[in-house]
Amino acid sequence: MIAPFSAWREGMIHYLPALLIACACGYFAHRGVSAFWVGAVFFGFYGLFSLFFFRDPPRTVTAEANEVVSPADGTIVGIEDLDGSPYYDGPCTRVSIFLSVFSVHINRAPFEGTVETVKYQPGRFENAMKPESSAYNESNAVWMTTAWGPMTVRQISGALARRIVCPVAEGAVLGKGEKFGMIKLGSRTELYLPRSAEVCVKMKEKVYAGTSKVARFP
Repeated sequence: MIAPFSAWREGMIHYLPALLIACACGYFAHRGVSAFWVGAVFFGFYGLFSLFFFRDPPRTVTAEANEVVSPADGTIVGIEDLDGSPYYDGPCTRVSIFLSVFSVHINRAPFEGTVETVKYQPGRFENAMKPESSAYNESNAVWMTTAWGPMTVRQISGALARRIVCPVAEGAVLGKGEKFGMIKLGSRTELYLPRSAEVCVKMKEKVYAGTSKVARFP
């Protein structure tokens, strides 16, 4: 197990100063300096949106032992069989999930297993909805060993994202649905599975990290 990941703690640098500044501006505006209302509204909106973005709703994992859960909230934008990939050893199935700025951005382990490798790759910040963002954008891949074979979860930055958070290290043991990081603002998450896994989601389907079943093993 790793230390519990806290999105609230991760986002504190964003929402706390903004809300404090909004309160200060509101105080001076209330004392008669009307120009401060602009600052109160702007920083208040930013602070409240940051609180919304870094929300961390509880999730109950109900998947069966042979079922793989979604590593992210968002929309399925790709289901592909690949003969090879830089992020997987051998043929695999890739499930791609797009996260909008309104999605919960916590990443969760799709299956219980051990982290073998964590590989960060610098890159661009293109629109994560585009398939080519997978090849060029900044990313972080978490390679796992599980009882059903290797799996990889790849965190990919988007046009607005500017930081991938992943505190896990090699050797960490993750439980199914356990939080292991997040991507700040709109982004993409890819899941690489053994070909033996039967994908049970379809294109454009909405999924939720830790609770939606995206694949199962026979």
